[in-house]
Amino acid sequence: MMETLEPKKSKPSVRKRAEAIKSFRCKNLIAVLEDPADFKNIGTAIQNVNALGVDKVYIVDPRRTLPDDWQDMRERSSLSKTSVSAVKWTFAKRFDSTEACLHHLEKQGVVSIVTSPHVKSKTNVYLHEGDYTRHTKPAVWFGNEARGISELAVERSAMCVAIPMFGMIESLNMGTSSGIVLYEVTKQRRAYQSVYRRRKQKGKRAEPLPTVMPLQGDAGAMGSEFRAVEL
Repeated sequence: MMETLEPKKSKPSVRKRAEAIKSFRCKNLIAVLEDPADFKNIGTAIQNVNALGVDKVYIVDPRRTLPDDWQDMRERSSLSKTSVSAVKWTFAKRFDSTEACLHHLEKQGVVSIVTSPHVKSKTNVYLHEGDYTRHTKPAVWFGNEARGISELAVERSAMCVAIPMFGMIESLNMGTSSGIVLYEVTKQRRAYQSVYRRRKQKGKRAEPLPTVMPLQGDAGAMGSEFRAVEL
C-alpha cells in the first residue's frame, strides 16, 4: 500500500510572525538595484528591503550574476549568506537591462524615484524633504557603486533624492544608502497606510493601524515556508 505524503506545514511561529508583520509591509513599494558591482551589496540591500518592510526588490543584472527564477535565488547559498537569509522571504526579480526594468515598471503604473545628487531640470530633494506618499506605486532606485544611477533611469524618474552628507567622503555604497533611504521612505508610507485605505475603499480608516511593532523577545526566524507573492 502506497504511503500518502502530506504537504509540509509551516511552523506555528513562522505563521504567527508572518501574520504579525502583514500590516506593516509597504504595499506596492519596490526597491531597484541597478547594475550592482559588489555581490555583498546585493545581499545587504535585500536584507534592508526585508527588515524595513519593502514589498519587492528588482535587480538590473546585465552580467547575469543571478538566476532568473526567484526560487533559484532563494537556494543560492552565497546570496542567502550575504542577505542573512532575507532572500528566502523577499520577492526578488532580475532584469537584463535598465530599459527592460523601466518598461516593466511603467507598464504597471509604477513611478520611479532615483537616489542621485542634484540633476539639472529634474525635481531634486534631500531625503528628509521628500514626500514619498504622493505616488501609489513608487520604485526607489539605487545606482552602481562606481558610476551611480544611469542617465536613462534619471531621465525617466519623477524625482531625484540625495542623502545629506557632511564628511570629506561624499558617497555611500549601495548597501548603506539603501538602508538610509528606505528607512525614511517606509516610515512615511507606513504612517500613511495606517490612516488611509487603498484600492476600492479609499479614505480614512475608522481605526488607524499601528505604525510600530510592539517590542518582544525572539520573533523567530521565518524559513522557506513563507512565500512572497508578486502582485
